[in-house]
Amino acid sequence: MTETINNEAWANILVEALPYFKRWVGKTVVVKYGGNAMLNDELKNAVMKDIVLLNTIGIQVVLIHGGGPEINTMLEKVGKESRFVDGLRYTDEETMEVVQMVLTGKLNTDIVGILLQEGGKAVGLSGVDSGLLRAKKIEKDGKDLGLVGEVTEVYPGILESLLSQGFIPVVSSVALGEEGDTNLYNINADTAAAKIAVALRAEKFIQLTNVPGVLRNIDDPSTLIKRIAREAIPSMIATGVISSGMIPKIECCLEALKGGVPVPI
Repeated sequence: MTETINNEAWANILVEALPYFKRWVGKTVVVKYGGNAMLNDELKNAVMKDIVLLNTIGIQVVLIHGGGPEINTMLEKVGKESRFVDGLRYTDEETMEVVQMVLTGKLNTDIVGILLQEGGKAVGLSGVDSGLLRAKKIEKDGKDLGLVGEVTEVYPGILESLLSQGFIPVVSSVALGEEGDTNLYNINADTAAAKIAVALRAEKFIQLTNVPGVLRNIDDPSTLIKRIAREAIPSMIATGVISSGMIPKIECCLEALKGGVPVPI
């Protein structure tokens, strides 16, 4: 049975929350919404309600989303195997077409639609729009990843304009090549989110995913490591404590910290 909160209780909650509202009004928060966290519709709707609430009280929210599971499903439908190198998707030309279709087409539109239904003002973008993200082809430790890009420039003007008008920008992680490069690149959404957080001088960078975080024992949620010293990260990667898809997530947190995003308190 759901407990009903009376008016007096709501009033007390709002009074206690007011100092926090005042602290964050006008501040920019960049949220990376992981593809795996999109699989549960109830969770997805709850996340969108929270984002609309933050926007309503005057916090400027930018949402960057991934879409790995949806991309995997579409590749399976077309008979193409998914390949990963150190947590990053190998992306040939055919895979890149699927990435564009899923990220900038279906998922971005779906997220914007939910935000609008919840009463928010949202606009869907990709990193290509207005030249938001520029990238170059990368090789990770000498390994060819195909059309996987490293963000080299962020031009946040379009985001700043939308935020100033009260919109929630929703960004899919596809980037334009550098000048003279006509390719589009698949960008890891964690990395794109960190770069955007730095460019916007965000007050907070948040990652939403369906896993609890870094675990000392991958099969035991009680071994969650709640805080990690940045100097400990290389050895944790070397020993496999941080592995697979968690590697780019941790690396992008370092990127955000190095770029001036404040350390969480």
